[in-house]
Amino acid sequence: MPLLLLGGTAEARRLAGRLAGRDDLKLTLSLAGRTENPVPQPVPVRTGGFGGVEGLAQFLRDHAIGAVIDATHPYAAVISRNAATACAAVGVPLLALRRAPWARQAGDLWRDVADVPAAVEALGEAPRRVFLALGRNEVRAFAAAPQHSYVIRSVDPVVPPLAVPDAAYVVARGPFAEDDERALLGGHGIEIIVAKNSGGAATYAKMAAARALGIEVLLLRRPDMPEVEAVESLDEAVAWVERVMAERS
Repeated sequence: MPLLLLGGTAEARRLAGRLAGRDDLKLTLSLAGRTENPVPQPVPVRTGGFGGVEGLAQFLRDHAIGAVIDATHPYAAVISRNAATACAAVGVPLLALRRAPWARQAGDLWRDVADVPAAVEALGEAPRRVFLALGRNEVRAFAAAPQHSYVIRSVDPVVPPLAVPDAAYVVARGPFAEDDERALLGGHGIEIIVAKNSGGAATYAKMAAARALGIEVLLLRRPDMPEVEAVESLDEAVAWVERVMAERS
C-alpha cells in the first residue's frame, strides 16, 4: 500500500523507522524543505510543497496513495488543513499524529499570546533581554521592536541577520539538556523567552530552565487544527496503519 507520511518532526522520523522495510508498504516521507540540512531519514523522501489542496489531491491520485499520516509540526496548520481537505476530496484515510502540548507546572511564568505580532507587542516598550526560540522566518517580526537585545536560536543561520542593534545567534538542533539551557539563559542574562508550545521532550529543557531561573515565557498559542482522527503515540499510529491495510485487503 502506498503510504504518504507528512513529516518534519522527530515523531515522523521515528514512525518512518518503525514502518521502513515492510514489504506490504511503499512509504514516502514528505518534508516541507524549510531546513537546509535535514536529519537523515530511513525511507524515501520528497521535499517541497504540493501546490495547495488541489496539488496534494492530485498527488494522492497520481501515486494511488492508500493512506496519509500527518505528523507535521503542531504549528504547521496550513499543510494539516490542506491534508484534511484533500484526503476528504479523494477519499483517502487520514490520521494525525499529534504531539500533546506542554502542561503548566508550579513555578512556570507563562503568558499565552495569539501569534508572533502579539508576542512582539507583549514584550513592551522597556528594553529587555529576549531569547527567541522560533523559526528563522518568524523572528523577522521582532525587527519592529529594536529596543530589545535578542539571543536567537535556530536550526539554520538567520540570513540576513535581524535588523536590530543588538542580536546574538545560536545555531543548534535539539534535543537540549536542561543544564545547558540554564547556562545559555543565565549567561546571556535572559529576562524573557518567546517560544512555541511544541510539546515533546526535545526542546522542553528551556521551559524547565526558565522555571528554575524565574524567567517569563511568552508562548504562542497553537493554531486550530482540522477535526480528523488523531493519536498521540507511535504504537497507535502503527495500529491505525494495520487497520487500514486490513480494511483494504
